[in-house]
Amino acid sequence: MELLERATAEQYASWFRALADPSRVQLVELLARVGEPMSVGQIVAAIGLAQSTVSQHLKVLTEVRFVLVEPVGNARHYRINANCIACFPSAADIVMGKPAPAAAGGCS
Repeated sequence: MELLERATAEQYASWFRALADPSRVQLVELLARVGEPMSVGQIVAAIGLAQSTVSQHLKVLTEVRFVLVEPVGNARHYRINANCIACFPSAADIVMGKPAPAAAGGCS
């Protein structure tokens, strides 16, 4: 039996850790549903968490590239990284022992 390469396993583990918090799952869902960049203020209003909490969650999600940052003047807007989100179901399937799809790859 052939195991995942260590680097791939580490990447998948970082994705699972990033989504191990319900607020981050909601944040990813919000950005995916909205489909356009949002400011922290807009996210705070939609999710109902403190600005500092949202900022901390965004930091975790940007580190694993589920969320991308776009500078807009002095502000930053956040958007879902569709490439990375598309890889996540394949990663979950692979970890659960299902065959890897032909297009399974990294998050860019």
